[in-house]
Amino acid sequence: MSQQSVASLTRWSPVLVRLAVGIPMVVSGLGKVLAIGPKASGIPGFSGFLVSLGVPLPIVAAWGVGLVELVGGFLLLVGLFVRVTGALVAVNMLAATALVHLPEGYQSSELTFALALVAVSLVLSGPGSLSLERALFGGELLADGANPAARAD
Repeated sequence: MSQQSVASLTRWSPVLVRLAVGIPMVVSGLGKVLAIGPKASGIPGFSGFLVSLGVPLPIVAAWGVGLVELVGGFLLLVGLFVRVTGALVAVNMLAATALVHLPEGYQSSELTFALALVAVSLVLSGPGSLSLERALFGGELLADGANPAARAD
């Protein structure tokens, strides 16, 4: 395979990574914010859970987490503000790992930890070829000018 072919394929891999993180974030966010889906707690139920963990300002934290997951997941799916959103999702998932899942054992924390690492990979890679950032702005927002992968196709 030529170097150009490999580079072309590499630009598409973040699109799949965005789907891998964005879909579970949207599903989880729908449960927290709108009480829809498999873990439908809504803000009142989720803030009550945060109270049980001793999280300060549980209603504010519940809205923050819920919106990062719902809006952030949607932004990842469409490829807009991917680096910033990836960082927010990574912090969110690391907090979920440390506060909720790791105390129950490693197996319980595998998914949230993996999502955090994958979100960090989006911070490093950017949105990839198929994204609203490229469609609307002709390239990646917040891209490092020295990074050839960040330039418009």
